[in-house]
Amino acid sequence: MKYDYHVFICANQKPEGKKCCGEETGTEAVKFLREKLRSRNPEKKIRIQRSGCLDLCSKGPAMVVYPEGVFYQFHNQNDLETIAENHLLNGNPVAGLIIPEEA
Repeated sequence: MKYDYHVFICANQKPEGKKCCGEETGTEAVKFLREKLRSRNPEKKIRIQRSGCLDLCSKGPAMVVYPEGVFYQFHNQNDLETIAENHLLNGNPVAGLIIPEEA
């Protein structure tokens, strides 16, 4: 596999008034994770990128981590840091931030 982890962060923007993850939130999350991971473990191949809608608008902001296909909800940089440290660097998904499959 080309990457150890491939992360898609929703940066979709819907018309005003509709709940969505938001372009600004998604773009900032991508930037934050790229900077954090670049300095922490350069030998791990982790791709972080913006995506379109992940169809979890009411649960967002949302992201998905492959190859496992784990969907996360995050609220702030602390959540992103927790996901980066536990899942992306150490292989342990963060149960408290996972969006359940039935969501």
